[in-house]
Amino acid sequence: MKIAIVGCGGLGQVHASCYAKVPDVTVVGVCDIDADLAKALADKTGAPAYASFTEMLIETGCDVVSIALPSFLHKPFTVQAAEAGKHVICEKPIALNLQDAAEMIEVCEKNKVRLFVGHVVRFFPEYKSMKQKIDAGALGRIGVAHAKRAGGHPSEVRAWFGDDNKSGGVVVDLMVHDIDFMLWALGKVRSVYGFRKRDGLLDYASATLLFESGAVANIEAHWGYPGPFLTTAEISGSKGLLRSDSRKSKSLQVSKVATAENQGRVIEIPQSPGFENPYELEIRHFIDCIRDQHEPIVTAQDAYNALEIALAVLESDRTGQAVFLEQISGEELQ
Repeated sequence: MKIAIVGCGGLGQVHASCYAKVPDVTVVGVCDIDADLAKALADKTGAPAYASFTEMLIETGCDVVSIALPSFLHKPFTVQAAEAGKHVICEKPIALNLQDAAEMIEVCEKNKVRLFVGHVVRFFPEYKSMKQKIDAGALGRIGVAHAKRAGGHPSEVRAWFGDDNKSGGVVVDLMVHDIDFMLWALGKVRSVYGFRKRDGLLDYASATLLFESGAVANIEAHWGYPGPFLTTAEISGSKGLLRSDSRKSKSLQVSKVATAENQGRVIEIPQSPGFENPYELEIRHFIDCIRDQHEPIVTAQDAYNALEIALAVLESDRTGQAVFLEQISGEELQ
């Protein structure tokens, strides 16, 4: 399988490293308007560097295009790749508005190519373990969930992150990770209440999601956080509690309520961190889905749904009111 990569920055390099570990996959071209970035990745992969995406599509004969570009460019490059008959592996978020996301899905379906969106959190072992335990009924009826994701402001490295019209800001770019996880784990959302505060390099947002099941999730996202990058998640139910904190040496703790079986003791069961790179697991999975025509763990529709909730958070912050999902069904949020 022949792969072409457009966008040779950090995530483009990650994609290239992952493809190098997948059997029978070859990177045949890399493309970036920054000639130095393109040359560096070309030297790393042994593939030719291109300044023109059109030329790369024509000359390489690639089967798949990896799109590791700024978010505002996801739609035009996905559409061009799909119309050229190429499968697409696109970084998250799928797009910056629902109309673009819907058009991306439609054009890929029309041209009979696959569209995969890199919501990589689903491939992290601690989040995968939480999902499995929820599905197995280990927590009983879910009541409340919390998640937080925080780090430095990425605009200090890439200026486009500081422009909402290009990145979507902390909600669409960062919070969307935990939104997608909560949708995966807890189901459909009934209403959204959001708050966002920006001040220079501070970009903070919080959201409260009420699910159709009655569960409530509180999510925080923070750019400009003064400490190292961190993620936390906690999900509580009628039978127990799941907790994950990247600052701890244990990637996941499970606390269960006292029962006759455990004789009143509260048990924490540590889960070992995975040794495999989640990005590599994600890339391998997407390639396998193309080869075997399987449905992916995260679908393009899942990515659309996560974007819908992220935009509802921003709409709630704008109006000061909760957003009910039936209000936005079939409508585009900007």
